[in-house]
Amino acid sequence: MREKQATPIAPDAVFKALGSPARLTLVRTLVGGERCVCDLVEAVALGWSTTSKHLDVLREAGIVSSDKRGQKIFYRLELACVSHFIDCLDKAQLGRTPKRAACECA
Repeated sequence: MREKQATPIAPDAVFKALGSPARLTLVRTLVGGERCVCDLVEAVALGWSTTSKHLDVLREAGIVSSDKRGQKIFYRLELACVSHFIDCLDKAQLGRTPKRAACECA
């Protein structure tokens, strides 16, 4: 049986996917752990269809992944360095100097 090869992450796709305030809210929500799509719809308050489109963009960029359990779909953050990057930017915006650390993404 052949092993499934990981799709390479394109930095331009990641930055483009993060270019929407709604998608940033979705990523921030997923930093706390896996969430049901119903929770994510509530977090962005944009409706099911719009939220689904935003999640598709994040999934295509490799930032999130999902799986269906019964009637519910659960999303999780796949690209952990995105949350570290956002945290770093938040600290810089507040005037705090972020620590320099190597990315642990593999």
